[in-house]
Amino acid sequence: MHLAQLNISRMLAPTIDHPIMADFVAQLDTINQLAEQSDGFIWRLKGEGNNATDFRPFDDERIIVNMSVWESPEKLQTFVFRTLHTDVMKDRRKWFEKPDQMTTVLWWIPVGHVPSVEEAKERLSYLNQFGTGPNAFTFRDIQPMPITRAVQSNELA
Repeated sequence: MHLAQLNISRMLAPTIDHPIMADFVAQLDTINQLAEQSDGFIWRLKGEGNNATDFRPFDDERIIVNMSVWESPEKLQTFVFRTLHTDVMKDRRKWFEKPDQMTTVLWWIPVGHVPSVEEAKERLSYLNQFGTGPNAFTFRDIQPMPITRAVQSNELA
């Protein structure tokens, strides 16, 4: 199993190319490259600009998304909390509104599965409706990896 994550933020500005967002946008390539070079990185959502800022899966056009897949919660935590990424997080109120609900969701996926944005939205909605559990959780309440068993070759017949 691998760990998928989605995080969303609502921009203070009406568009990503607004001057308020310039410092944030200027750091995207560096942070995304750092993620891709990090131990445990598997995949990230990318649009035409090699980032996910052109995806607008929510009704609110000011909400931007970031989605990725990692080998483990520990490896994702190392990237999020122990790299240059922390500087971006410290400055997030310069660019994004303070949320009134959960904006980051984690969930387990089978190795090789690439989660869709719709799947991620459903997980975040579930988390905000029902709280953490095996289907959707946070860094504060990481759920154990589901136990899977190998399929025996004679079970396929």
